[in-house]
Amino acid sequence: MFTLRPAAPLLVVVLLAAAARLPRSASDPGDELCLTRLSESLQDPGRRLSNWNRSAFAAPCNGFTSSLSGATCTNGRIYKLSLSNLGLQGTLPANLANCTSLQALDLSANALTGPIPPDLQGLVNLAVLNLSSNRLSGQIPPQLALCAYLNVIDLHNNLLSGPIPQQLGLLVRLSSFDVSNNRLEGQIPGSLANRTGNLPRFNASSFEGNKGLFGYPLAPMKSKGLSVLAIVGIGLGSGLASLVLSFTGVCIWLRVTERKLVMEEGKISQLMPDY
Repeated sequence: MFTLRPAAPLLVVVLLAAAARLPRSASDPGDELCLTRLSESLQDPGRRLSNWNRSAFAAPCNGFTSSLSGATCTNGRIYKLSLSNLGLQGTLPANLANCTSLQALDLSANALTGPIPPDLQGLVNLAVLNLSSNRLSGQIPPQLALCAYLNVIDLHNNLLSGPIPQQLGLLVRLSSFDVSNNRLEGQIPGSLANRTGNLPRFNASSFEGNKGLFGYPLAPMKSKGLSVLAIVGIGLGSGLASLVLSFTGVCIWLRVTERKLVMEEGKISQLMPDY
């Protein structure tokens, strides 16, 4: 009696072999340009991104996986770059905006310098932007408000200056916002400080460490002018000083007057005849 061997194992082997022969999906031209320019603008002293090269940029995604360190794909597109705490140096290129499917960009805890490119407005799907703990300078670009899906903006511990753009208050999905420990100045926009309805509100820790920044929810700034007590004290001190000077002047006048009188009496006594 003949028995049939199950064909399932053989079928699996055939399918795996066929899948291995399939070419990897070609990179989206925008992703390739984005990754190329980012690699060119970064210095990697620790060689933590040793597999970031042009050949890998040509096909960085294989379905949902990527051969690039710190990159994650979905449907053949780069949707997450997590490159935090790698000792990276350099600047942020404008061509980051070409990764149009990018939903999360984390370059925190590196040594990046220069400005935040306004071109990031092209990341229309971006939900998380974390550039904290670098040495980024310049102003926060108001164009970030065009990234309508932003949930997280973390820019703390940088060298950013200027005002906080009021336009950022228009991001209705924004649930986490931190610009503490920078060099920002001006009043905190009411659209961020006094959010209404179901919009998340941000406490003072989101804004602390900026000497020129003021307004709610920060504590009132200490007046650089004189306090009321100081003014009263100065007034009393001035009055007392005036009183002392006046009294001293009167005493001197009396002493001079007394001497004059004594001298006059002496003159008169010399002119009086003896009897």
